Amino acid sequence: MLESKRVLVVVAPFYRDIADMLTQGCVDRLVEAGVETDVTEVPGALELPIAIAMAAQNGRYDGYVALGCVIRGETSHYDTVSNESARGIMSLGIEQGLAIGNGILTVENMDQAYVRADPTQKNKGAGAADACIALIGMRDGAQAAKRSSSFLPDSEHIQMADDTGTTRDV
Repeated sequence: MLESKRVLVVVAPFYRDIADMLTQGCVDRLVEAGVETDVTEVPGALELPIAIAMAAQNGRYDGYVALGCVIRGETSHYDTVSNESARGIMSLGIEQGLAIGNGILTVENMDQAYVRADPTQKNKGAGAADACIALIGMRDGAQAAKRSSSFLPDSEHIQMADDTGTTRDV
């Protein structure tokens, strides 16, 4: 299923070490799943949803992964960048139906970022790839259901659970 899929990984390398670890975890997971992968960079996290929206216009990709890191500082800039980058990605997913894995770390300090980005620890890059893959599957499954005459299983395969958890055929 995924062998013919193509995903664009968009990376904000403001914290280069973190971005490189996120990218490694993400690309490794996509390659493992048989997904053709392209990687591009943008200056910062605010540009991630913009780049994805621009790339989506050509219809070349089946999904996208946004990778970056925002570390809390002394000003409110952290809140703006964290909230707006997440809002932009959510908006693209909801309004345009794009399959986007959000791998933008929002952390308090560099130590937290390293733990989350490191492929041998929390591996959030791979997690973002997994989210993208799952959303591609859901979208493609929904499209397949729309094409078929019926998307419901035969009644002999439908079961319902009662309030005790016991299932019965309906």
